[in-house]
Amino acid sequence: MCRELRRRVPSLKYSISATTRPPRPGEQQGVDYYFVSEEEFLRFRAENRLLEWARIHDHYYGTPRQPVVEALTRGEDILLEIDVQGAKQVKEGLPEAVTVFLLPPSYQELCRRLRTRGTEDAEQIGRRLQVARGEMEEAVHYDYLVVNDYVNLAADRIEAIILAEKCRPRRAMPDWLLEGKGNEQTDH
Repeated sequence: MCRELRRRVPSLKYSISATTRPPRPGEQQGVDYYFVSEEEFLRFRAENRLLEWARIHDHYYGTPRQPVVEALTRGEDILLEIDVQGAKQVKEGLPEAVTVFLLPPSYQELCRRLRTRGTEDAEQIGRRLQVARGEMEEAVHYDYLVVNDYVNLAADRIEAIILAEKCRPRRAMPDWLLEGKGNEQTDH
């Protein structure tokens, strides 16, 4: 989904997460994740260099703070691909952040997707499914919920959310209007 959104919205910056898990086949350092040791990750956390972090399935995951802050300072939109623990932390630290919960069309479809992905054994899939049930209960705390039934349709919905959020007065109001210095003359 994130890959599709980045293809459709080239101006959307993608935040690369750090993780202590080993790379899966085809994943690249600095492209898919920053693969770091647990010691390094814990140092980042202690130095407050992570916007959010969580321990998931025996590994740490987190969002490096600096690239996100720099992108936001430049006025760019940035996409974070994070779990419910991380989303809660981001929302607490950046209340203006927009959260979108991506939901599978059904529990059975989630099971099928995990099995056909082929990256985990049966025990790991079982743990992931158990965690997923709890995470789905958190969807009510998000700003938006998008069912990931078909990638193109789900991407259409998220694109619409991005556009709608850009049109909110707090984001779209021109500076001249906010400053109360509108041109008093009208041209007819």
